[in-house]
Amino acid sequence: MKEFRNQILTTAAALLVFSGVGAALLSGTFKITRPAIEQSERSAKMKLVAQTLPAGGFDNDPVKDARPLPADALLGLKFPGQAYLASRHGAAVAVVLEAAAPDGYSGEIRFLVGILPDGRVSGVRVTGHRETPGLGDYIEIGKSPWIRNFDGKSLSNPQPLYWKVRKDGGQFDYMAGATITPRAMVKAVRKALEYFAAHRDELLAPPAPGPAGPSPETTP
Repeated sequence: MKEFRNQILTTAAALLVFSGVGAALLSGTFKITRPAIEQSERSAKMKLVAQTLPAGGFDNDPVKDARPLPADALLGLKFPGQAYLASRHGAAVAVVLEAAAPDGYSGEIRFLVGILPDGRVSGVRVTGHRETPGLGDYIEIGKSPWIRNFDGKSLSNPQPLYWKVRKDGGQFDYMAGATITPRAMVKAVRKALEYFAAHRDELLAPPAPGPAGPSPETTP
């Protein structure tokens, strides 16, 4: 009985040691790979953000200068999002808003919308959706140019009455047999423009300066 108890204790101790070593290895691996993962995620986000902005029209890092967005109904956000400010020589040239169309055919459609200071759309890119393959995929820039229909549009172009798909009497094209997806996107982009119009000044405000460094007199 005593020998059996010793075997159990020995096995438990071995498992404890192996668990500790495994946890240490996982922790070490995470610390080593985390910077690379974060950089990869940031690069992917920056690529999408840049696609919604005028090429070569900004000289800052919009991802670095991002600011929080509230979970606002006009943006379709259930949780806080982000606004990416693009500037050139310190002056705002556009802002990219995270937004969502909550009423897609298969649920929420997440997207980025770039907006110029005068309220015109500089670009829209879908970042996530669950629409039916083949019918909903055409909202993706890699599969269809349809999303470019929003380029240059504003709250007054077209007039509010025509911010709809053609089937509903509006000016936006749609794929035959699939009207729910574009209808949701058209409505969501217009609402995002309404949010911009209501919060333009704060969205285009220069980013707050970071902590000031030591003055020359106090520098060791």
